[in-house]
Parts: sequence; C-alpha cells; structure tokens
Amino acid sequence: MPLNRRKFLTRSAVTGAGVALAGAAAPAAQAVGSAQATGSAAAAGAGQGGKGKPVRRYALTVMGTTDLHGHVFNWDYFKDAEYEDGAGNAQGLARVSTLVEQVRREKGRHNTMLLDAGDTIQGTPLTYYYAKVDPITAKGGPVHPMAQAMNAIGYDAVALGNHEFNYGIETLRKFEEQCRFPLLGANALDAKTLKPAFPPYFIKKFQVKGAPPVRVAVLGLTNPGIAIWDKAYVQGKLTFSGLEEQAAKWVPKLRSMGADVVVVSAHSGSSGTSSYGDQLPYVENAAANVARLVPGIDAILVGHAHVEIEELRVVNEETGREVVLSEPLCYAERLTLFDFELVLERGRWRVESVGASLRDAATVEDDPRITRLLSDEHAEVVAYVNQVVGSATVALTTVEARYKDAPIIDLITKVQEDVVRAALAGSGYASLPVLSQGSPFSRTSEIPAGEVTIRDLSGLYVYDNTLVAKLMTGAQVRAYLECSAEYFVRTAVGAPVDVAVLTNAGGRPDYNYDYVSGLRYDIDIAQPAGSRIRNVSFGGAPLDDAQEFVFAVNNYRANGGGAFPHVASAKELWSESTEIRTRIAEWVTAKGVLDPVQFASVDWRLTREGTPVF
Repeated sequence: MPLNRRKFLTRSAVTGAGVALAGAAAPAAQAVGSAQATGSAAAAGAGQGGKGKPVRRYALTVMGTTDLHGHVFNWDYFKDAEYEDGAGNAQGLARVSTLVEQVRREKGRHNTMLLDAGDTIQGTPLTYYYAKVDPITAKGGPVHPMAQAMNAIGYDAVALGNHEFNYGIETLRKFEEQCRFPLLGANALDAKTLKPAFPPYFIKKFQVKGAPPVRVAVLGLTNPGIAIWDKAYVQGKLTFSGLEEQAAKWVPKLRSMGADVVVVSAHSGSSGTSSYGDQLPYVENAAANVARLVPGIDAILVGHAHVEIEELRVVNEETGREVVLSEPLCYAERLTLFDFELVLERGRWRVESVGASLRDAATVEDDPRITRLLSDEHAEVVAYVNQVVGSATVALTTVEARYKDAPIIDLITKVQEDVVRAALAGSGYASLPVLSQGSPFSRTSEIPAGEVTIRDLSGLYVYDNTLVAKLMTGAQVRAYLECSAEYFVRTAVGAPVDVAVLTNAGGRPDYNYDYVSGLRYDIDIAQPAGSRIRNVSFGGAPLDDAQEFVFAVNNYRANGGGAFPHVASAKELWSESTEIRTRIAEWVTAKGVLDPVQFASVDWRLTREGTPVF
C-alpha cells in the first residue's frame, strides 16, 4: 500500500524515516554496473590509523547534469545562430562532453561516474523534430540524437524528468530502449500494481586494488506534477508518489544491499514549494525535504528548477549529518562535480567527506566526437525550421508583451479561438462565445517583416503544448484573471514605474501570466493582489458572471499548471494532440500574409485607480 504522507512526514520529523519500510517488496527492475580502478596510487591512499594500522582511502567523483532539454550544440534554432547571452554562457552536450573528458583525465576514468537529473527529450526544435516530424517511434525510425550523444559521452544513469512524458509513453519507452543507460524513476509507479514502472535505482561497483569494491547506489526520483501536466498520457497508466516517501522506502534497502555511497538524482527543486498549489498531496520541489527527512543519503543531484546551486548543505534531522545538494545550470551550461573521500573501516567503506563544485561549459570547446556524430541531424533540423510559411506586413515582438497588450500574443489567442470554434461547430456548444488564453513565454521573440519561417513561429511558442476547450462562467473567468494579475508588483499611484521590476511578483514566471482575449478589462496595479481586475466587459456590456463561455486554453493550464482557479475542474468540451505551435504555422500558411488587422485586438491595459500606466 502507498505510504500515508501525513503520518510519514510527522514521524520523520520526530524519529526519521529510515525504518519505515523494512522488508518492502523487491524492485521491478534494477541496473548494476562496475568499474575497475586504475590502481591504488590513482584513487586510494594509505595513512596511519589507530595503533599504527594503515588507513585506506578512496577518492570518487560523481558528475551530473540536468534539464538538458535537447541541447546538443551551442546553437539557437530560433535565431539560426550560435547561442549567446549577456552572461557569456554556452550550452550543449558537445561542450559537456569536453568537460567530462577533462574530469576523467584528472580523476582517473575508472574513479568517476556521470548522471543526469532529467528533462532530456523536450525543449528544442531538435527534440520536437525527432518526436513528431521524423519520429523515433516510426518503423525503422532514427535513433534519438539525445540517446546518441549521451551514449557516446558515457552516462551511467539518468532520472526521469516531467518533460520526458510530453510526447507520450510510447516515445519515452522508445527513447529508453535506445539508451545504453537506465532511466530511473522510483516514484513513477504502475497505476494498477503500484510497483515501479521504471528501474528505481542503479548500482555501480568501483574495484579498488587490495580492498573491497566501493558500491555506489543511485536512486532516481521524478516529479509528482507529471500527474497534472501530462494527465492525458499518464492517467490510469502511471501514478507518481512523493519523493520523500519513495526515498524513505528505497534508501534503507540500498544500504542493506551493501551501498557504501547513496546518491539521489532528483528531478525536483530544493525550495519546498509547488506550482500546482494543493492539487496534489506531494511537493513539487522536494529535494531539500528528502535530504532533511530521509537518513542515509550522501548527495543529491537536483533538477527541474532551472537554477544554479553550486553547493547546498542540508542537515538530516535524524542523523545530524550533512547532505550535499547541487544543481548545475540547465541546457548543459554547467557540470556538477561531487567529490567524495571514503575511508575503509572494519572492511566497509565510509564516506568521510563530500564537496560539490561546478564546471562551466563556456570555458571549453565542443567535443569533435559529438559534432561529427550529430552534424547530419543538426543540419536536417536547421533546414526544417528555416522553411518559409508566409510573410508578415510588419515586425511583431514580445519585448513589451509582459506589461502591454501586444499583437504578437493576440496571434496565439486568435489561432486558438479559430481552432476551437471550428472544432465545436455543429455541437451543442457552437453558439457559446469563445475566449482564449495566451502567455508571453519569451521576452525576445520576434516575427520579422517579410518572410516568416517555422523557427520564427516556434520562437513565439516555445513549448509543445496542445489545445483544450473548457466550459467556464463569467465569474470563473473573472477569478482566473485575478489570479493572473498577481504577476504584477503592487505600485502606488504616483510612484515611478520601472518595467524591469514591475512583473514576476513573488517569483512568478512569465509563463504563468495569461492574457484572455474576447473580453475588455483593466488591471489596477495600485490595488492588492486579488482586487485588481476592473471594468470587465464582454460585447460592450459589463461581464455577466452567470454567462457561459468556451475557454480555449493550453493543456498545461487546463490540467492545473500554475494553479489557476476553476480551469482544471471545469468541464472539458474538446481537446487534441496537435501542438499549438503547429496550429499557428498552419494558420499562417493558410493566410499567406500575416497582417495584425487579422488578429490584433486591445483586450486589457494596466491602470492605477483608473489612469492608464502606459
């Protein structure tokens, strides 16, 4: 039976969770590897112990990446150019491969291992192409570029990320089949049996000359939010329990199996917060909770949050020992190194110290092995995204879209309205007005005047979201708008308005701010959150709270992403599996010419006590 979370957390805070699951069932699958150390001089040393006995030591380095999101090369497919940013970062597994080889030379190839904390096969046109355009699931289809690169670099194990499920279980299983390393997910359970649907752990033995082998166990944990974000693919097939509960189950088992070192690869941030509110009983960003509540863990490779944490030390409440956490920056911009020092005591290796550090992909060049390996796939995707699908009469940009109603976002909402209206034609809901939601995902997207390509449109809609139609009332839409308006920082009348700090209140990301087209409304940023939506009208009249609307919304929001009110529980009228990005490209192709007259509308504005801010 699954653990009772409330009892577990209460007990853990008092006594620890290490004894919670003695005698638990054997795993559905496991992975084991081994490495031969290069010799005692390279990795193990001798000192003087008590009574003059020599002390054997061993140095081990565990490397880690996370949130690669399909970045093989330092290339921006949306700009058709080398990637660059103001911080001087560089991206891609080709760079990481160079860093990994450096570490292997420094530490000794057989004294290292390489892990990843998930979100691998979604995020760039490269990954989209091999999921949808030339899919790996087709008969005789290609080997996924991420599998090719990670196999060549020599990853030992990879935790499942939530974005692994974006293209469905069939694509994920095919990717898994193509990898020469296990995809770990101890808390990704079969919905019927509640047994692990993927290998929970991986154990690697490091042989040390003249001493017992060092056994390193890697426990993989993924994000419970998959149950919300990819509900259409996983409901009734997979269920996702809390990271703390599953760590409490597996860590003592791994220790009883002889693990000298336990590393957790967790696709879960360290903040202890959740973007989905109380929709799930499990924490989204639970890595620090795992370190604090579950004894027996030495280090945690953190993922999911897309932040850089070189080293975070969390004290375990039961043992008083520090657990070292590290999160390398996403997109293969950083590589984490966990450096372990072990000492041999009474025939068993004990972790004496752990430290974490980061290496920067911008300090090295691409590994030519990876460049040669995937140059053809890269060229194929570049050609695909540069296909011309139409032309634009004027340039459109998202530069001001966070705080001004921008026509480029109206393009998204207009396409969604048209698709949903056509889908519901002839149904009992055809007569209802359609409202549409859109978000300013990127601050740098631009559709230039003149030729419009797939990459221009992909840069506008960077996620692989699909479209859903929900039934909402005026009152529910009003509450939805209030939630969205929490994105703005409260700014008093007369106070200077600095757009650099006007948005992202409480750390809220841009993708959790929504426009809603089809209405007119003001957002009064002088008011406290929850009381900002003013003068809402539909069709020139004040909004009727009882009126019903069809709400065109992306699947992330429809399934509860962002914890917007009402939408997740609202009646679903229609949904599809075609990406919104594809629908936009189809719409532009059909029109031929992209003219704001066809789609732009003024739906909202920022005010302070009735006076427009801009």
